[in-house]
Amino acid sequence: MPITRQKIFSNLIWRFLERTGAQLVAFIVAIVLARILTPEDYGTIALITVFTTILNVFVDSGLGSALVQKKDADNVDFSTVFYTNVIFCIILYAILFFVSPLIADFYKRQELTAVIRVLGITILISGVKNIQQSYVSKTLQFKKFFFATLVGTVIAAIVGVWMAYHGFGVWALVAQQITNLSIDTILLWITVKWYPNFVFSFERLKGLFSFGWKLLVSALIDTTYNNLRQLIIGKKYTSEDLAFYNKGNLFPFAIVSNVDNAINNVLLPVMSQEQDDKAKVKQMTRRAIKTSTYCISPLLMGLAACAPAVVHILLTDKWLPCIPYLRIFCITYMFWPVHTTNLTAISSLGRSDLFLKLEIIKKIMGLTILVSTMWFGVMIMAYSLLLMDVLGQIINSWPNKRLINYSYLEQLKDILPGIGTAVVMGLLVSLINYLSIAEWLKLLIQIPAGILIFISLSKIFKIDSYSYLKTLIAGKIKRS
Repeated sequence: MPITRQKIFSNLIWRFLERTGAQLVAFIVAIVLARILTPEDYGTIALITVFTTILNVFVDSGLGSALVQKKDADNVDFSTVFYTNVIFCIILYAILFFVSPLIADFYKRQELTAVIRVLGITILISGVKNIQQSYVSKTLQFKKFFFATLVGTVIAAIVGVWMAYHGFGVWALVAQQITNLSIDTILLWITVKWYPNFVFSFERLKGLFSFGWKLLVSALIDTTYNNLRQLIIGKKYTSEDLAFYNKGNLFPFAIVSNVDNAINNVLLPVMSQEQDDKAKVKQMTRRAIKTSTYCISPLLMGLAACAPAVVHILLTDKWLPCIPYLRIFCITYMFWPVHTTNLTAISSLGRSDLFLKLEIIKKIMGLTILVSTMWFGVMIMAYSLLLMDVLGQIINSWPNKRLINYSYLEQLKDILPGIGTAVVMGLLVSLINYLSIAEWLKLLIQIPAGILIFISLSKIFKIDSYSYLKTLIAGKIKRS
């Protein structure tokens, strides 16, 4: 069945609504929990999730992406990967269970052993959920994600807040994560009409793994590298330092994951169907980079400008040290679509070998920068991430000059109008911080002022993405 523009847009909307709804609930819960719990509680969870996040990379093993990328994947493929994942996740959890005392010794905090073993259950749940996610992506049924994720997030929020109010401390965060993933998984299994058959093919597994192992190694390198900063901060500095660093990352990441993940989750299966038409892949890549950057940059620049008021009002003054980190991450994530969309295009063309090579090159550079800066404080480590972001986007875009004739310079020309408009808006909005008025009043002025300035500048300078989105949304409303 051909994939129409309307179907792509419909799935994009559902994926965006799913991420936005989940992040909105998570945002509200994060505010409530940040007021109840201490930075040390958040720092404790951050120490543990370094390891669970790395192990969760193995949950997919690259096979989920291989299923989405394979044009003619059938139930034999999906069933084979399902059984492989379940067995592999049991092994991973067993390893985590037995090494948890060693992790606790590493941090010199024996109480972490029990927390690690309980939080590690998320690995088992993810193994059951993973193939349902791949099936939804493959068949473009992102509407299913919306209901499953939203219900799971709301129920988990209630559990987490209740436990925090009743003094469970760090266990409130543990319960929230497990509940969210469990409900999400159960609802997907109820609503998605796919179930594994009693079939298994080593031949199919071998074919999928030949593509997927490169993505697995790439993801493992990337995840380990990204979490290495947290491991170093938690070990070399304090859990409070780690909490402020992570909290500074929380809100910018919520913004970028909503828009960028929604676009790229839909793009991979669509591009994979069109992988033989390089011109069409370039067209989709170009539009995705322009549109997602245009949507993300004003949100991030607006957040950076309003940071003092946002943190003061929502998180209370005990979290004010996270503001510098928040602003650094806002700038870093503004260029995130250049990274992810280029990599999505490479994956859709079946070039997981290039994907792996890029990760190795970037991480060698990143580790060099990290080791050079880790001695000078957490703030310098955050700035080093910004430097690596600039270098990384150049590296990620390099293969697509040859693969789809879309160079980095051409990409910069596409995104700079939107980013430039967002930066000007952010600078103007930040001037309101100098007014001698209450923080809540500043925020009430800054938000509508930022929206008005950005839209006005987009109209004045005739930004292409503004016209594109306006036409697309108007067409959707008219058809409704």
